[in-house]
Amino acid sequence: MMRLFVALPVPLDIRARLGALQSGLAGARWIDQDLMHITLRFIGEVAERDADDIIDTLSTIQMPAFEMSLSNLGYFERRGDPHTLWAGITKTEVLTRLHAKVESAVVRSGQAREGRKFLPHITIGRLRDVPVDRLGHWLETALPLSQDLFDVDRFVLYQSFRGHGAARYQPLAEFPLIQYAFDNV
Repeated sequence: MMRLFVALPVPLDIRARLGALQSGLAGARWIDQDLMHITLRFIGEVAERDADDIIDTLSTIQMPAFEMSLSNLGYFERRGDPHTLWAGITKTEVLTRLHAKVESAVVRSGQAREGRKFLPHITIGRLRDVPVDRLGHWLETALPLSQDLFDVDRFVLYQSFRGHGAARYQPLAEFPLIQYAFDNV
């Protein structure tokens, strides 16, 4: 069995910018910058032969390259307690369309539909026993996120390996987005 997800890689400069935020919050376990990504679709455990089908259907997606930007900082709760700290991504029409095409391809390959709503983000930390008021103070004092645009030129199917310590991700297949060249005439 293989644990899979489809994601957008995050450029080095954006990861470094988010890494600069990773301090000053007791109870946070910060995500290694090399693991930062924007999940388009978590697939979960599949047989190896199913991974080949997923690769085949994802390879049919044709979309133009595009730009996106960071938007804000926030967190997810579990049973009323903060558990994941994230940097939001501005949700655009082209990002939403890419997500829909990835979802459709994964379902066509035989996987179940995703049950969660798409909220584009980059996880920057996992939280344990962090009271909401302390987290709120950290969010208020964190550096503002730069909303500079960054390029998205591909999406990737990753295999995730869990074990002791941090997860490891291995790219299984990369899917380029269409680059348009314009001549200056």
